[in-house]
Amino acid sequence: MTTTFRRQLQALSACPKALAWVGRKGLRRAWTECERSDWMVWLVAGLGLWTKERSAEYERVRDFAGDEYEHVRDAASAEYERVSGVAYAEYERVRDAAYAEYERVCAPAHAEYQRVRDVALAEYECVRAAAFAECERVRDIAYAEYNRVHVAACAEYRRVTTSVVRALVPIEEIERALKVVKK
Repeated sequence: MTTTFRRQLQALSACPKALAWVGRKGLRRAWTECERSDWMVWLVAGLGLWTKERSAEYERVRDFAGDEYEHVRDAASAEYERVSGVAYAEYERVRDAAYAEYERVCAPAHAEYQRVRDVALAEYECVRAAAFAECERVRDIAYAEYNRVHVAACAEYRRVTTSVVRALVPIEEIERALKVVKK
């Protein structure tokens, strides 16, 4: 059994993703919990409640929040690239030094080369693998930090944009407008 609000959204041709999210929630719960300002704007616009003034204020706040989100995301991405670049450069340095040592050990004579080749190569592989593991560890930490900052910035953007829609359009207006939508 669907809720009255869900049936009203269906009558307004809401997208399947929004209908799935609403589930059995009523209007007040959905309005309070929604993190998609685009869905909120769609609803109030569809009900004829989205005025030019509300739209202008929403766009002002949305643009500011979007700029802040991009600033935070870009800074986190730059830090990830910086840390990741340093880690990869260190990996290359260690790898190149290990390979140079491998070449030095193997160069004196072909016979000796055949004898020590496997040992030197094993050592090279051991050093290379350890250096690459360290590179990956540092990159994973940097990516986790980037992702943490990105997720928080995205959540803040959503919080700001949804709160401005809630502030611009009182829920009572939506309730009144929904009364004309078939149940």
